Amino acid sequence: MRMDTSCECGFCSIIPPYIFTGMERSGDERLRRIAEHVQQVMKRLRERRIERFSATAVVKSLAAKPAPLKRIIYDCERGGDLPGKQVLVEGGQPPADPAVREAYEYSGVTWDFFKKLFDRSSINNAGLTLTSSVHYQEGAEGLDNAFWDGRQMIYGDGSGIAFDRFTKSIDVVAHELTHGVTQYEANLVYENQPGALNEHFSDVFGILVRQWHGANKGDAKQNDPMTADWNIGGDLLLPGVHGVGLRSMSNPGGAYDDPRLGGKDPQPKHMSQYVDLPNNADGDWGGVHYNSGIPNHAFYLAAVAVGKPAWEVLGKIWYTTLTERLKADADFAKCAAETISVARDYFGDDVARKVAAAWSSVGVTEVEPRAMAAAFRTSLLKPADVLGLTEKSTKAKESLKKLEKTAVGRAKKKVADARSAIEAAAHK
Repeated sequence: MRMDTSCECGFCSIIPPYIFTGMERSGDERLRRIAEHVQQVMKRLRERRIERFSATAVVKSLAAKPAPLKRIIYDCERGGDLPGKQVLVEGGQPPADPAVREAYEYSGVTWDFFKKLFDRSSINNAGLTLTSSVHYQEGAEGLDNAFWDGRQMIYGDGSGIAFDRFTKSIDVVAHELTHGVTQYEANLVYENQPGALNEHFSDVFGILVRQWHGANKGDAKQNDPMTADWNIGGDLLLPGVHGVGLRSMSNPGGAYDDPRLGGKDPQPKHMSQYVDLPNNADGDWGGVHYNSGIPNHAFYLAAVAVGKPAWEVLGKIWYTTLTERLKADADFAKCAAETISVARDYFGDDVARKVAAAWSSVGVTEVEPRAMAAAFRTSLLKPADVLGLTEKSTKAKESLKKLEKTAVGRAKKKVADARSAIEAAAHK
């Protein structure tokens, strides 16, 4: 665990700002009112988080001893006071309230996932109690969102127009808690490409928790990446809403098309569609929820290519990358290079080539050729691997020419020099 947890991860919510922007422009007065209300609540909660995460607060948090409880659930009773009334602690009898039961169960499944697969003790790897507040609401209508505020989970009940209660989706719970893991590890800055990676890692482990839990419950489809569920937040959508979830890792841009969700899913799946936005709340902090679709799709393609349950191989690669290889300012190219490196270190050349091909398929290794150069320089890719990844694209061939002038070129020269020396010696 890294000790610098100044919380660059930002105030993280499952519903992206562009959905609310679309709702405001839909022409439906109720949708406009709900969207404005949610964004006002988010603004207040962000301000509250900034106050809580002063330098002094962070130091005190790090100095505190691990709490003995895995989980504790509070009920805001449809009000705005946090954390609310304590209603359930570890080992207690869950009440009839489905939101309390779901927050308790799914946070526990997330804890077990990280512990059993990666020997991680809670999100901070030091036994931090997973705190959740349900039925959070400011105003007359249920809140359309769920949040990780840097220390705890906060769940709204949904307004009843597009979204059901936000505790209902296990991948949403795991997604938000993974923001906590990122906070304590790579601490990816919540803006532009590092912010998109922050969202990406939460989507990855959110969906892996769903697949792993489903497989443990007897759903054999989750063991095969070709048939597994790759939709984030599908359980949130009310009947009649045209969509499969908030985001689709298998098909970014195709998750939904409904005015109640702000229109059509705008996520890109390739670097040629990269969305360049202002680094502010209106611009989704440089498009962090938009552009996460690109690495999401790379992960999906790699998982399908490898073929084994996604949490067994790809989960290990991505977890190690997040916790050991990335720093706060990491971009897509760095993430690609490091996942290729980890794949080779743990699973060998074949898996590394499949991971590299997935990043190439979404345009990251073509648009950012330094990822391949960095990988080659550290012996993560052999020259043949680089050629195999780049031969299908004109842009990639141009990138290869640049590489040949640097790392690949130097390697070829060394081979040529050695061959000449051997031939010279043979003729003496």
